Amino acid sequence: MNIKYLNLYNNLIKLTRNKSLYKKSDNTETFSDRLTIFLLHFAFFLKKYKKEKSKKELQNLYDFVFRQIELSVREIGYGDASINKRMKEYVNFMHSIINHIEFWEKLTLNEKLDFFNNYINLDKESSFYVDYFEKYVVYLSKKAFNYFTKDVISLKF
Repeated sequence: MNIKYLNLYNNLIKLTRNKSLYKKSDNTETFSDRLTIFLLHFAFFLKKYKKEKSKKELQNLYDFVFRQIELSVREIGYGDASINKRMKEYVNFMHSIINHIEFWEKLTLNEKLDFFNNYINLDKESSFYVDYFEKYVVYLSKKAFNYFTKDVISLKF
């Protein structure tokens, strides 16, 4: 197991466990909600570092992360046939997120709100997620990729 990818994965998990991310949604904090928030963090992370890192390294990270997700799904108790179906859904979901955030900077506030409304059951007036992920993007821009691979860090932005 590659320790730098594990540290990066654990840092993304730490971000996902932020309780304030679940107060603004209509749902309770479930595995599905956590996975959605995790994939959002991961997608923004990949978008930020795709120009700095090789495709091979980012593909290795992507593969590692989805292996970890598969292990989590197995721990929940799903059978092999069900796991394959779910993993395919998760990969497609991730690609959908990536496609939508590709031109994030060019989107209007309403388009960003619509984006989050499509993925998370939000209060209609809430711009919390837009603000949060805007701050997250700025935070990522101030940190090198390797910063996230050294250890599980304090993530405040």
